[in-house]
Amino acid sequence: MEKMPSASCDVLLDDIEDIVSQQDSKPQERHFARKHIVPKVRKRNTQQYLQEEESPPSDSTIPGIQKIWIRTWGCSHNNSDGEYMAGQLAAYGYKITENASDADLWLLNSCTVKNPAEDHFRNSIKKAQEENKKIVLAGCVPQAQPRQDYLKGLSVIGVQQIDRVVEVVEETIKGHSVRLLGQKKDNGKRLGGAPLDLPKIRKNPLIEIISINTGCLNACTYCKTKHARGNLASYPIDELVDRAKQSFQEGVCEIWLTSEDTGAYGRDIGTDLPALLWKLVEVIPEGAMLRLGMTNPPYILEHLEEMAKILNHPRVYAFLHIPVQSASDTVLMDMKREYCVADFKRVVDFLKEKVPGITIATDIICGFPGETDQDFQETVKLVEEYKFPSLFINQFYPRPGTPAAKMKQVPAQVKKQRTKDLSRVFHSYSPYDHKIGERQQVLVTEESFDSKFYVAHNRFYEQVLVPKNPTFMGKMVEVDIYESGKHFMKGQPVSDAKVYTPSISKPLAKGEVSGLTEEFRNRLGKPQGPTCHAAAADGRAPARPRAVPPWHRPHRGCALLLSAGLTLFALLFAFFVKVCN
Repeated sequence: MEKMPSASCDVLLDDIEDIVSQQDSKPQERHFARKHIVPKVRKRNTQQYLQEEESPPSDSTIPGIQKIWIRTWGCSHNNSDGEYMAGQLAAYGYKITENASDADLWLLNSCTVKNPAEDHFRNSIKKAQEENKKIVLAGCVPQAQPRQDYLKGLSVIGVQQIDRVVEVVEETIKGHSVRLLGQKKDNGKRLGGAPLDLPKIRKNPLIEIISINTGCLNACTYCKTKHARGNLASYPIDELVDRAKQSFQEGVCEIWLTSEDTGAYGRDIGTDLPALLWKLVEVIPEGAMLRLGMTNPPYILEHLEEMAKILNHPRVYAFLHIPVQSASDTVLMDMKREYCVADFKRVVDFLKEKVPGITIATDIICGFPGETDQDFQETVKLVEEYKFPSLFINQFYPRPGTPAAKMKQVPAQVKKQRTKDLSRVFHSYSPYDHKIGERQQVLVTEESFDSKFYVAHNRFYEQVLVPKNPTFMGKMVEVDIYESGKHFMKGQPVSDAKVYTPSISKPLAKGEVSGLTEEFRNRLGKPQGPTCHAAAADGRAPARPRAVPPWHRPHRGCALLLSAGLTLFALLFAFFVKVCN
């Protein structure tokens, strides 16, 4: 093997300073020569320099500076969780982006109700991995089945742990895998979940989604959500009322109450749904509305009289979502739904009588295991009889780990055909034709998918499309109905109609963080620009960050200058010690 050439030294050097020859200038000479040197000022792009100082590279491992893309599937409860997680991350300093490819981390908030939703979730994980994105998983899929193969090695945050999303994201950015799947408890009693006063970013600044409880009291044989959300756990009435008050102070004009079963609210804490609703209607300003979420028949039966009174309140939509799932008592028994078809009809008939014009929405599962042609025909007759204006038709999907998945399945082609047949029945009638010519008050809250109209809802939560007049957004306006479709009506604003402004506060801007208390802001330090908004008067901090916020970290340039200065000082000190010796 050829040896590397080596440097030869004719003279043995006692010290590094011996390298300096007699011809070299001495330190003192160099020092005096500097007096005759005029320093040249080097110009630099100050704006670019400051921008570099303030903006570390996006691939930096310093938490709190990355871009995060959040995708949510499923129900309004899941959407509320997604809004809370976005709010906390934005309050901490992360940038929430709508551009998935531009994001450093994907937060995927899943739904476990049906196979297609989980398939989309799984495909998104695969795509994120292909694009080398950091990944945090949330929602009901990893909570219900955390040991699935495609979830291995990935960070997971449980449905009751969303108040710790900053910690999970922070550790994931650093390259760690974190799993928080525990339950919130107080003295051994299960709580409703994360605090309601956390920061959040509303998908629609005009609509506040409030989860009044989590979990349910049922044990439906087809339901996978029960594995994730667990048994019933309700939030106290005062916390829910405080959240509603704060929302109205932030310009919200519509509140949605949501949970896995709103009708069961309060049974675990010694109260009930009507008691909550009467407290809430006291704080709803004129021109704002409250929408009640899904309730199963068994729990609404006990409160029919009170519920009818509440649904007649001028600031509560005359709308109720009551899933029937099947009109066959045999199928309902196999589903363990804990009611019969007669119970469902009793609820609907009573509310239709006591709340004229009420909208009843319902769900139906086609092809549940054991469903015969006769069972299905009973369901068809129910739809033909009641002509539900809002009907959610779902083909049955066996969810892993549920009792229904082990039952004898209806052939796939039969399930598909029954789903088509029921859809055909649903589309055979027009629920809004008789309303053409009516004058209605509607609350405008969003833009239509085709961006041609604004979307409003009337007293019965029926969709009314109105012209895109920016002064209407977030307002209650009067319109004349001139056209109808299967799922909507069109209204022309009355020229001399009064426009109601439901809140004294201007709505937050899209993407603006709601619910940042003074205490929370003081804990984080000075807020970053316009992304912070004052919250409830109680001043409680909704979350406790675990690491130093990015605006408290020293600038990289300052750190480099400090390091260089210390190094220079050390060298000079060593030099003078040598000279003195």
